[in-house]
Amino acid sequence: MHHKDNQDAHTKEYAARLDSQDPLRQLRNEFIIPTKADLKRKTLKKAINDGVPEEPCIYLCGNSTGLQPRRTLDRVSSHLSAWATKGALGHFTVHEDSSLPAFLHIDDVAAEQMAPIVGASRSEVAVMETLTANLHFLMASFYRPTKEKYKIILEGKAFPSDHYAVESQVRHHGLDPTSAMILISPSSGSPILTTSEILTTIATHASSAALIILPGIQYYTGQYFDIKTITAFAHSRGLLIGWDLAHAVGNVDVQLHDWNVDFAAWCNYKYMNSGPGAIGALFIHAMHGQVDMDAESRGEKGFQPRLSGWWGSNKATRFNMDNQFVPIPGAVGYQVSNPSALDMTALIASLEIFAMTSMFAIRTKSLSLTSYLEYLLLLDFFPVSSSSSCSSHSHSSEKPYSIITPSSPEERGAQLSIALLPGLLEGVMVELEGQGVVVDERKPDVVRVAPAPLYNTYGEVWEFVKIFRGACERVNGGKGAGGERVMVEGGKDEKGGWSEIK
Repeated sequence: MHHKDNQDAHTKEYAARLDSQDPLRQLRNEFIIPTKADLKRKTLKKAINDGVPEEPCIYLCGNSTGLQPRRTLDRVSSHLSAWATKGALGHFTVHEDSSLPAFLHIDDVAAEQMAPIVGASRSEVAVMETLTANLHFLMASFYRPTKEKYKIILEGKAFPSDHYAVESQVRHHGLDPTSAMILISPSSGSPILTTSEILTTIATHASSAALIILPGIQYYTGQYFDIKTITAFAHSRGLLIGWDLAHAVGNVDVQLHDWNVDFAAWCNYKYMNSGPGAIGALFIHAMHGQVDMDAESRGEKGFQPRLSGWWGSNKATRFNMDNQFVPIPGAVGYQVSNPSALDMTALIASLEIFAMTSMFAIRTKSLSLTSYLEYLLLLDFFPVSSSSSCSSHSHSSEKPYSIITPSSPEERGAQLSIALLPGLLEGVMVELEGQGVVVDERKPDVVRVAPAPLYNTYGEVWEFVKIFRGACERVNGGKGAGGERVMVEGGKDEKGGWSEIK
């Protein structure tokens, strides 16, 4: 959407008008929006007359941890009641007054609901484990180094956990990471890694590479990689390719099956709103999920090698306890242990909300919402009141920040990464938190802002930009509020902070 084509696009009234026309506006009611009082309160229990207004905060941090759906408490309570009243029988019991399946089948239901969100068939998705664990399981299956082809191509600025996982897999095979890991970095001073740079690296190392691992959306810059084009090129060079979709699932409209992605993994606590550290999921294309036990009995390859566990074995024979592993066809055959039904229940609560709309509709709103954020941030001047005109403004045209996320809407998701001038980050974050704004940071100078289309509004984006630009101006002028911050001050020691949250 070209917001700049509207003469009043800089006004609060324009934002309100967009909200009134938003076809997804009712979905915001499905989520619990923390209040400014909630953010400041030192206890979970609300104090009577604590003097802090119960005004909703501006939460633009769904790229880190999504908000809690209102129905999560009900679904989790229902699961706990089933466990309390049935014990082990809950594995096989369906209750008339609950929408949840029996424990034994809850992973199947979650996978079925997840599949359309990633453009996959039901058999290509398994809800299991957590992101880095799933990357290890997938690399154990698809990274089969030989003397000639042993390298893994990955992004030079990959999220540390991805880098650690790849490096440990390389070491596990007795290889030297300095020669077996090919790190792709931008050739220019820009943090953006172009598609041509990726393809050139693949072409250069195709004869000695065994696997490619890339992020669907880069966590730091918010860049959305061209998954379809890169995957096709990798295949043309005879290479398998896997994707870390932590910042892509629930954010952009991926089509993993149609794009012939070999495998992918993701977490579900960001745009999927399933709670901190929630259970993850993986995708394995149907071409890799076939099972032929007759071929296996003849000593031929009957299925893709993997690290196996009993939850990936045939349900019909699982309880025979005969130690004969017969994998379930598809991604589910990669499951290892009995998954947490409690974690799965929280995920299902969110998946029910996604089922009320479509990824196409979510992405359509997201494109408009993030473009509006970009438009307001790039205005030479920004008015502070709804009656202000573009010739009457409150902030200097000299902006102490720049946007490092690609300007093309098709090359980004919901997130914009804003690079501040050196030395401003601490003060700006103090100002934002003081006014009830939740975003996250990446040292040394980047603020990540991600309007989530399921619950964020154009009005919130307008308010955020007003607060943010004012904060930048005050801190840059040496007039910041000062003080400690909840978001990072509590995580600067060995216990970690934002640095440990992707």
